[in-house]
Amino acid sequence: MMRTYSFLTVLLWSYMFHVIHMMPSQKRTNKHSHSEKITELSENDGKTLHRTKRGWMWNQFFLLEEYTGPDTQYVGKLHTDQDKGDGNLKYILTGDGAGSLFIIDENTGDIHAAKKLDREEKSLYVLRAKAIDRKTGRQVEPESEFIIKIHDINDNEPKFTKDMYTASVPEMSGVGTSVIQVTATDADDANYGNSAKVVYSILQGQPYFSVDPETGIIKTALPDMSRENREQYQVVIQAKDMGGQMGGLSGTTTVNITLTDVNDNPPRFPQRTYQFSSPESAPPGTPLGRIKANDPDVGENAEIEYSISSGDGSDMFDIITDKDTQEGIITVKKHLDFENKVLYTLRVEATNAHPDPRFLQLGPFKDTALVKISIEDIDEPPVFSRPWYLIEVDEDAREGSIIGQVVAQDPDIAKNAIKYSVDRHTDLDRIFNIYSGNGSLFISKPLDREETPWHNITVIATEINNPKQSSQIPVFIRILDINDHAPEFANYYETFVCENAKAGQLIQTVSAIDKDQPPRGHKFFFELVPEFAVHPNFSIVDNKDNTAGILTRRNGYSRSKMSTYFLPIIIFDNDYPIQSSTGTLTIRVCACDSRGNMQSCSAEALLLPAGLSTGALVAILLCIIILLVLVVLFTALKRQRKKEPLIISKDDVRDNIVTYNDEGGGEEDTQAFDIGTLRNPEAREESKMRRDVIPETIFQIRRTAPLWENIDVQDFIHRRLKENDLDPAAPPYDSLATYAYEGNDSIANSLSSLESLTTEGNQDYEYLSDWGPRFKKLADMYGGEDSDRD
Repeated sequence: MMRTYSFLTVLLWSYMFHVIHMMPSQKRTNKHSHSEKITELSENDGKTLHRTKRGWMWNQFFLLEEYTGPDTQYVGKLHTDQDKGDGNLKYILTGDGAGSLFIIDENTGDIHAAKKLDREEKSLYVLRAKAIDRKTGRQVEPESEFIIKIHDINDNEPKFTKDMYTASVPEMSGVGTSVIQVTATDADDANYGNSAKVVYSILQGQPYFSVDPETGIIKTALPDMSRENREQYQVVIQAKDMGGQMGGLSGTTTVNITLTDVNDNPPRFPQRTYQFSSPESAPPGTPLGRIKANDPDVGENAEIEYSISSGDGSDMFDIITDKDTQEGIITVKKHLDFENKVLYTLRVEATNAHPDPRFLQLGPFKDTALVKISIEDIDEPPVFSRPWYLIEVDEDAREGSIIGQVVAQDPDIAKNAIKYSVDRHTDLDRIFNIYSGNGSLFISKPLDREETPWHNITVIATEINNPKQSSQIPVFIRILDINDHAPEFANYYETFVCENAKAGQLIQTVSAIDKDQPPRGHKFFFELVPEFAVHPNFSIVDNKDNTAGILTRRNGYSRSKMSTYFLPIIIFDNDYPIQSSTGTLTIRVCACDSRGNMQSCSAEALLLPAGLSTGALVAILLCIIILLVLVVLFTALKRQRKKEPLIISKDDVRDNIVTYNDEGGGEEDTQAFDIGTLRNPEAREESKMRRDVIPETIFQIRRTAPLWENIDVQDFIHRRLKENDLDPAAPPYDSLATYAYEGNDSIANSLSSLESLTTEGNQDYEYLSDWGPRFKKLADMYGGEDSDRD
């Protein structure tokens, strides 16, 4: 076939060559210009000019794509009339694919296609050709351009834009409802034949769906397709070129179609009756069970709302919807009582939450079921007759008085006995108590409304047979007021009256308070005590508003005569029984200016000279302060003076001397020692303590026989010395008692150790042991071998 086509092309080329060759000299082709050689006859040389025409055999060339023949495909032939066939001309080809796709025989001008061409890759090639003289290398013809077009053949099948499509359509859709459009394209030339004309058809998916052959729109083909019966469909669509005729190429694609849900199914209970039970002690909100109505729809189309439509338990129970499981939960709404009712019946209704109006004609989108609930008896705690109790009692009620009663009973059929008690955590002071058998409350301690006006206690009722079953109730006890407090002054009043006050002048307004709270409010009355009913200096006026005014009854008052007045006032209340109290108002007499402002109230101010100025008072005060400072300095300097030592010796014996640094008062000093005791023993004090030492314990002075008949002082001193030596209660240390009497010389001479250091020889102190137990320690100190001197 290709050979025939090439032969026709050559014939056409030969035919056009002859036409062009035979055209007049004025004719030219539209696309190509011809070189003209004009020969002119000059007047001088007498030659004639001739026009030489170009002899190209030229036109568009056509070539079939996808040539599969054994030889190269012949395209055409280039030839010029300058070619004499002697081989002097050379044809050269340039442009698209020259030398690779298209080759030319440079001697004959024949053009061949060296490779198989594809129109879908390139449908048009532009080339240029020229003829040159081999010897001179000059072009015998100008370079010309020509086109090679590739003719299409049906070598491409239609291809869909997607290998797989996904689509959805609502269930119960009508016939012809559009689902999706598929599209296929053909790479062949749509302008040449039917190679690119595509027709759609359905290979799989009938009779449920159909496809438009020209547009590729897929539509439903059956009415009322139900998602609940079948949800997924797979449809295969074919696209075929050549207008669907035999021999055309085709391609296929798969479309997955899903039926979406619509609310076309009502909920349905799987059973008509449900049974539940509940203990009577179940508190409100307790779930008893679940029921579920089935709906084959999905999503919001399957959402169900549950409600109680009727039944004798509609007030006692409730139903709520679990949004996650679409179940109805039966719950307790009120407290149950087995003794009151043991069985309840409910009619529960399940309804679609989102009904579709298009399908309401299919029937009601709801269903009902019967729910029976039986109540179980349990041992319940006692129940009080009230939720709380309020008891009022007078604050003067006697101890043991019954103030009220609480009542509780066992709600069970057994009616067990009950005992009562007070929760002591609410009555720590144990003011109230209760009779355990009948619940009567009585007082155990006195009441005081002013201290605690309210008492809130808790009473517990417990079953005797089952102590675990108990309940409690609050009892509010209000203490009623009794007029048991007298009124008194509201404040402490600092009252004064001016010396220049006039008669009838108001100097103070007093008021009263009362701890009691009478129901009609307070009402106080004021008056002077009967002894001062007509007071010569002051009077009282009741203002009838629980206050009273204190008025002067004369002109002028004098501080020098009376600086302070005491005015007793009686305050009464108006409650029963009437209570009263007497309050004394202290009124000071003060000096005031002309406007009544107090200046001074002290009586000492009267002693100051009337004409003494403030500056003089300050000067006098400074002088007094200076004198006091001088006295203090003088006393301090005097105390710092040092006294001379009692003993001046070359040896320092101050380690054994205790200096008390004080000086007696002489004979006139009767505080240190009473000399009269020695002169008159009868006048001695029975329990006078020793003043020369500080004893650790106060010892009772031992009574001795009276010495009335002995008036000798020396004998008196000896007797006292003997008594002290033999007294076991005397303090265990040496003491010096001065009796202001000097007797005869002592046999032992001086007992002082001040001169012992001056004695060179050892002395014998053994005789000290004979003086009694009082001198034993002294004998051990000086007569022993471990003496201080040794």
